Amino acid sequence: MSNTVLELRGITKIFPGVKALNKVQFNLREGEIHALMGENGAGKSTFIKVIMGVHQAEEGEMYLNGEKVNFKSTRDAQKAGIAAIYQHVTAYPHLTAAENIFIGHLKMRFGIVQWKEMYEEADRLLSELNADFDSHALMGNLSVAQQQMVEIAKALSLNARIIIMDEPTAALTKRESEELYRIALKLRDEGVAIIFISHRFEDMYALASRVTVFRDAQYIGTYNVDEITNADLIKAMVGREINDLFPKPQVELGEELLRVENLCRTGYFKDVSFSVRKGEILGLTGLVGARRTEVVQTIYGVEKLKSGKIFWEGKEVKVRNPSEAMKMGIGLLPENRQIEGLILDWGIGRNITLTELNSYVRGLFLDEKKENETSKELAERVDTKAVSVFDKASSLSGGNQQKVVVAKALGSDFKLLILDEPTKGVDVGAKAAIYEIMGELALAGYGIIMISSEMPEILGMSDRIIVMCEGRVTGELSREEATQEKILALAMDKQTSTTEGGAES
Repeated sequence: MSNTVLELRGITKIFPGVKALNKVQFNLREGEIHALMGENGAGKSTFIKVIMGVHQAEEGEMYLNGEKVNFKSTRDAQKAGIAAIYQHVTAYPHLTAAENIFIGHLKMRFGIVQWKEMYEEADRLLSELNADFDSHALMGNLSVAQQQMVEIAKALSLNARIIIMDEPTAALTKRESEELYRIALKLRDEGVAIIFISHRFEDMYALASRVTVFRDAQYIGTYNVDEITNADLIKAMVGREINDLFPKPQVELGEELLRVENLCRTGYFKDVSFSVRKGEILGLTGLVGARRTEVVQTIYGVEKLKSGKIFWEGKEVKVRNPSEAMKMGIGLLPENRQIEGLILDWGIGRNITLTELNSYVRGLFLDEKKENETSKELAERVDTKAVSVFDKASSLSGGNQQKVVVAKALGSDFKLLILDEPTKGVDVGAKAAIYEIMGELALAGYGIIMISSEMPEILGMSDRIIVMCEGRVTGELSREEATQEKILALAMDKQTSTTEGGAES
């Protein structure tokens, strides 16, 4: 058995009004990839920051190679050989890859920066990672996956023997994730110990030998990956069994709400047609570059339509902007909730009531009591985990931010909801809650368009499935006939989806 390189015992961290970690424990072995899993809000991010010296624990002890340590800053942790790569890369976009790698520890001699030596070392590190760019590339011109590679090179430049990866695959494509797996396994084989935080089971199975689960700021257990079942792992994470993750109710579909015919937008999509009925969940899927988001943004009035027709409740309409779409009864929950769905510096309650703020105006004044009551009721309806509706949206975990966006839609007088990747970046417990809400909305007669790249989600929640490839609809499948194989075949059907005169990939 490998030696334990990092151990934490009884770690407790308290913020005003909340215990973020409650006597948690963890141990990491040399040359091991150890997954850390739990619902959003379970305490994983706080735990990393305690290890890295960003936060100081009120109770508990940390041991590095058997010796007790107490890091007061990130620099202390880095000097000890520990580096963290966060989900949202905090890079300097106007600096080169080499400058980002060595920032904070430039190679100096007699007070002079050794640029040539630094760039050569950066190129060597990037070459070891099989990077397809060199150290002179500007960070702002690199993809998310390439920026993460720079962060890994930075960790290696610090001679890190322990690397923490926080949700590194959340914004990556399948191919980019597989490349990250290759790098992580290579580092493991070289004796580097890795804490890999993820909500994706496929990450855990591809990489980890052990998995530790946190729930509600507490340590639940550590398990060998090859000995724990999915059902047991889900139960450990959410505190209950989820026998049916996709609670899709049987709904008698009502009249048609939305129909689009031959929608075209130059350079993006062409001849897109489909319809949605009351109580129906329409799945819209495809691979990267399918242009699903661009289609719904055009329906919603974010972008201008070149040609085609939109019918709302049987009548042809022109949707010139999102305000007109909302007045008709169409709501859009965007994929990027942090930029497009929330005002992070505002309170949870005000985010929820934002689109209907006029309805709380009484004369010259805002009825804040009524607004707060409504926002509290809606936040509770979607089971948002927060101390109060006055907490900033930025203080919430990703899953709870998504629930606030859903609550905002529920507080508006919509008939059709467009959900763009509604469970992206959220854990299994939050997913189950969002699916349950979708089912309730369908029963209440809402029409739903769900854009998703997750095959189980599309198969589990859709009444019908529209598949796109490179800006074209390549097929429509009923719930009964849909299979993963049929969807993938249509998603790659480039023959049907020629770019002539219309979409580009």
